Amino acid sequence: MTPQETERAQALLPVVEDTIRQYAKLRKLDLDLMISDGIILLNVFKSVVVQVVGRTLTQDTAGEAMSQMSQSALGYSVSGTYLVPGGGVFVKKSEYAILGLRTQRVSALEFYGDPR
Repeated sequence: MTPQETERAQALLPVVEDTIRQYAKLRKLDLDLMISDGIILLNVFKSVVVQVVGRTLTQDTAGEAMSQMSQSALGYSVSGTYLVPGGGVFVKKSEYAILGLRTQRVSALEFYGDPR
């Protein structure tokens, strides 16, 4: 990594960690407590943070990074799908799921009173 990339990565690490913490907080979960209790392994959390930082570093800082792009020659057509519209840090749903932050909740509402 170049010195500029190292500096950018060091600046991104706390941002990505806080983004994941905020996502957990919105779901009424304490990420730090889950890590200290062993519900989430610290190395798995680090791995997810490194994946997000690595993906962010590979984005072109001069323009928008595209996840899909197509071109035509004589018809002069170019189209694409942006990876992160507007730029910024992007954590995938699968990365949240690895950390156990995308679990579904099951609940029921009894319309006719107590079933017992």
